[in-house]
Amino acid sequence: MLFTIAAVAVMGATLFGSTYTQTQISGQSLDINKMDADVIEKIHQMGGLQLVMPKAFAETDCGVLESSGRTVHDFQLTGESHEMPLVTGETYNAMTFSGQIPGPTLRVTQGDVVKMTLTIPSDEMVGHGNDMHASQITAGAFESVNPGESTTYCYIAESAGIFKYHCSGVKLAAMDQHVLSGMYGIAIVDPANGYKKLMVEKTSGSGELDRVFYDADALEFQLQYSQLYLTDGNYDMGKMMSHQNTATVVNGMQFGYVPNMAHNLLVMGDPEKKISAVLQARDGLDLEEQQGQLLFVENDQHVRLFIENQGNEPVFFHIVGEILDRVTQGNRVQSAATETWLVGGSQGMIVDLVFDEPGVYAAVNHDYAAIYSGAVTVFVAGDPFNLNPIVEGLGMDAVPSYAYVLGNPSDAVPPMGQNSIAHPALNIHGMYTDEVISDLKADGAIPLWEVVPELAGPIIEVMTDLGRI
Repeated sequence: MLFTIAAVAVMGATLFGSTYTQTQISGQSLDINKMDADVIEKIHQMGGLQLVMPKAFAETDCGVLESSGRTVHDFQLTGESHEMPLVTGETYNAMTFSGQIPGPTLRVTQGDVVKMTLTIPSDEMVGHGNDMHASQITAGAFESVNPGESTTYCYIAESAGIFKYHCSGVKLAAMDQHVLSGMYGIAIVDPANGYKKLMVEKTSGSGELDRVFYDADALEFQLQYSQLYLTDGNYDMGKMMSHQNTATVVNGMQFGYVPNMAHNLLVMGDPEKKISAVLQARDGLDLEEQQGQLLFVENDQHVRLFIENQGNEPVFFHIVGEILDRVTQGNRVQSAATETWLVGGSQGMIVDLVFDEPGVYAAVNHDYAAIYSGAVTVFVAGDPFNLNPIVEGLGMDAVPSYAYVLGNPSDAVPPMGQNSIAHPALNIHGMYTDEVISDLKADGAIPLWEVVPELAGPIIEVMTDLGRI
């Protein structure tokens, strides 16, 4: 430590004059003119300022890191431009990582090595880059890559938490266009020793406090917020500069997590009778992977949300009807039992909570403009609609959540990591190309737009027998 201070002092004297004062170390003063020449030479021989950042920590050479004995994650991305649908039925010119918005989620454990390779197809019109906020390496590694080329860099995921990655590059013109057109994603770095138990305070009838502890294992979701700034389907920088967005999106989609025709059928007994006339902008099964889907959880279950703000506007994250039992940012707990938490641009957080009562709960950006332009995500906890008699009438066992019947949307579920509870099933939902959809089907995700029509007849028959229609 003494040599590090001395080394910094030498640099300070060189840059700012003959006297360098360590104002935060007991008021000591160090005069370079009074230092022994031999001491300065010894500092130089020992590495000088390099002592401030030991090379063992700053190592980024892929060959060295791959042979270091650490777990290595080979994260392959492509930079691709595609036409994507809007809720209005129109399309826009999007930019994607690997044919989806957001890009694939990277999940590692603190201390693991990430080997990131970005490839740009030869038919792409422009170059793209990738800045991973989970890294601690020179920004030069994020330089843009030309069409037909690829680049690789490596780093140690030293800090636990949720981190943005996005298109970047020193020579990349209009980086804002690339990011706000869809080129973003997240890296989840799980703590080396796993997540902590969740403590929730509850009261008895007499008002006495009781602390309830939930196991660290949790059912997990990911929600990434951003905006679109469009004119005639193209990015409009002028609108971005004046903060006049044309849509607010969650995981790349406006109103992506609201009821659809299948939910209408189960709850209302008729696919044409909307549960919510206001929210159901994506209720047609003909929308396939872009139809609305709900997020299903069990009551009294530990739920963990990975939230990232990928856009320009603040996110005032709030769940209507619930309390955020724990908020973690920067690998530190910031709050317990809070109603709303502010997430700034390029900032993330982890929310832990428990849904005690059966019901419907809406996660919103509590900026009314954001709510009305697309930032609504509906959670359904337990069996608030008393659908278990229908489930049993179809020959199935009663279920603690509707996820066992319909699954949860694939784009809202991160890869499994430490302390993850597996979802009962996944359905295909998201801003995907046909190639991504094909891969999801191969992995067992359910295309509800194909399955629901086959079940409609039996469901109606059971509901008729129960006297619900």
